[in-house]
Amino acid sequence: MNKNRPLFILAGNGPYENRGCEAIVQGTVKILRHNFHDPMFLSVSVLKKTELERQFRAETDPAITHKKMNIDQYFGKKSFLQRIFFMFDKKKNKYLLCNEMLPYIDDACAVLSVGGDNYSLDYGIPKLFTDIDDVILDKKRPIILWGASVGPFDRLPKYERYMVRHLKSVTAIFARESVTVDYLSKIGITENVYQVADPAFLMESVKPRDENKKLTIKQGAIGLNLSPLMARYVTAGDLPQWERIAANIISTIAKKTCCPLYLIPHVTIPGLDDFTFLEKVWNLTDAQIKSEITLIPPNYNAAETKWIIGNMSLFAGARTHSTIAAFSSNIPTISFAYSIKAKGINRDIFGHEEYCLDPVQLTPEIVTLRIKSLLATSDEVRNELQEKIPIIQESAMNAGKYLHEFVD
Repeated sequence: MNKNRPLFILAGNGPYENRGCEAIVQGTVKILRHNFHDPMFLSVSVLKKTELERQFRAETDPAITHKKMNIDQYFGKKSFLQRIFFMFDKKKNKYLLCNEMLPYIDDACAVLSVGGDNYSLDYGIPKLFTDIDDVILDKKRPIILWGASVGPFDRLPKYERYMVRHLKSVTAIFARESVTVDYLSKIGITENVYQVADPAFLMESVKPRDENKKLTIKQGAIGLNLSPLMARYVTAGDLPQWERIAANIISTIAKKTCCPLYLIPHVTIPGLDDFTFLEKVWNLTDAQIKSEITLIPPNYNAAETKWIIGNMSLFAGARTHSTIAAFSSNIPTISFAYSIKAKGINRDIFGHEEYCLDPVQLTPEIVTLRIKSLLATSDEVRNELQEKIPIIQESAMNAGKYLHEFVD
């Protein structure tokens, strides 16, 4: 690393197979380049070894170096003596997790905890991320929760009390939506909170390099993103049941709107793979309308996927960053909302949550009715987005301005 150039560590992100994680990095890099002179970036992500190798191959920015969190040893089996040792020195396991990042921390201007919704209960207790924070604080460097949705933790009152103490200890929380700001205020956290917007709003779209010209977007197309993760909220984890419901939703939309449909994966991590899920769902749709449904292959990166979404006449998505790609392309969008982040982002753009659907509303009739309603007002909504999105993007860019307060 060149010590004459400012170094920022982006910690806690996921693999680029999650296009949202890639979009966060691209937007963050844009913000920091706008606010600091010729910065360098060390991305230390929660990756397996094979994911790290793919991350290197997928990276297009020479200023970004990739490392990974030492999750294998952090979560892995330990000998009896190691367990005894870690029992008496809990800090040791935290430092073990951050092993590959440690040589760079002292030279970093700040560590940005990226990832969007890591500090929530959506994926379990976020101990891994609070442990990373503790190491950075112990090393006396700024740790910023960057473009984050936080909480809620109220269904675990004892853990919520711990998180209140922890969140007050971090350098700053750059919250990406107002629902997070309201929740933090409710639990007594205000002094280190700054409202911004998700950095992914700033990612540029890129037209795919399709040498065989196989990708064509029909006029009036509707884009849909549905994920296997939604089974947790719609069918209490029954994935086959959620696949059948999703197939009925898609079939009903195709029949009632007579619009061509594009099924667009946004996360292709094994076990959470939108493409595999959507392929199964596509095979369950009515044979009569299959020709009007196109399944987008999983080989497009975040910027290319945003270009595809940006060529829809309307979009409805489960993955938060698929909807951010649509919003920031001025596409009328319905959010399938299973956490505070979707509702907060909608509220900040529109001032309401009318374009959000809760899990209990994900039925063929309700989804289709909401899509037809939005199609009828799409010109007005598109005009509203053209007015509001520049304000949201300016809010995202403000994160760099606020960061100056904490950088040496």
